[in-house]
Amino acid sequence: MKKLEFMHALYEKLSGLPEEELEERLAFYGEMIDDRMEEGLSEEESVAAVGSVEAVAAQVIADIPLGRLVKEKIKPQRRLAVWEMILLTLGAPLWLSLLIALFAVILSLYVTLWSVILTLWAGFASILLSSVAVIAAGIGIACFGHGLTGLAWIGAGLVCGGIGIFFFFGCLAATRGTLWLTKKIALSIKHCFIKKEGKVCADVQRAG
Repeated sequence: MKKLEFMHALYEKLSGLPEEELEERLAFYGEMIDDRMEEGLSEEESVAAVGSVEAVAAQVIADIPLGRLVKEKIKPQRRLAVWEMILLTLGAPLWLSLLIALFAVILSLYVTLWSVILTLWAGFASILLSSVAVIAAGIGIACFGHGLTGLAWIGAGLVCGGIGIFFFFGCLAATRGTLWLTKKIALSIKHCFIKKEGKVCADVQRAG
């Protein structure tokens, strides 16, 4: 892929970003490609070294705070007429309530996901402490002359510890999965505020 093709494709992916942010990102990746070419790479190799358009766009969107995208999306592109301001004011109880409800639902889902993870880790901690307590009790019982009973307690503690090891890896996998899921959800929400446009602006031509 040529540099100009890459820049056009990246613009298409990021055309809904705030204008200042879009210009900055296009300039950044344009300079990055130029630097690779100055180091002796061909144009195609320089573009390939930057990464795929999809990967670069996803990283850019992930790095931008959601609040900034929302602010840019709802910001009027022109000065509102008096009647439009009146309608917005009169409709505020409705659209503001819906907006608050939407964020409340998203927040509740996020809290629920992480509550499950905290519960799993609490369960792991309980198993681990129980294992240590049972082994310690078994050692104490054995020291007081009840060897077989003590060994039975120690064995039970070791079994409990083994279960705890498997539980640990399960908790770790669940935590990683939840992190991945929350990132995907955040990225999906951000994509809702990124509107693609079919034209190529002068910013791309300058960056190219």
